[in-house]
Amino acid sequence: MLRINDTITLADWELTENFSRSSGPGGQNVNKVETAVELRFEAERSPHLSGPVKTRLKRLAGRRWTLDGAIVIRAEETRSQIRNRELARERLVEMIQAALVAPKRRIATKPTLGSQRRRLAAKAVRGEVKAGRGRVPEED
Repeated sequence: MLRINDTITLADWELTENFSRSSGPGGQNVNKVETAVELRFEAERSPHLSGPVKTRLKRLAGRRWTLDGAIVIRAEETRSQIRNRELARERLVEMIQAALVAPKRRIATKPTLGSQRRRLAAKAVRGEVKAGRGRVPEED
């Protein structure tokens, strides 16, 4: 069980963990210990998430979202398998919590009368500056 917030808890069947050897430096340890964690969350089939949350989660996940509707998170930062598991789970929780927040609807507003007048005055000044440029007429 993975707790997201007070109301949402993910079941064990929704999460799958695979372990593999980490890439990069690490001496002999990297060649014999499978410390990298690949956490797979079946987001599309999850009964705990609503439709709009799944849509936002898909957008947030980006390329980590697979064709069959799962999110794959890979963690291989530390040399400890336990710590990498914790990191992967923390990332998943943060991603789901971000998807739970519905974006505010933007309310279109009109510019104030003062800002319209200031904009037009600035345009007039800029036009006068540009009109003053160019060839200077020759005087006899």
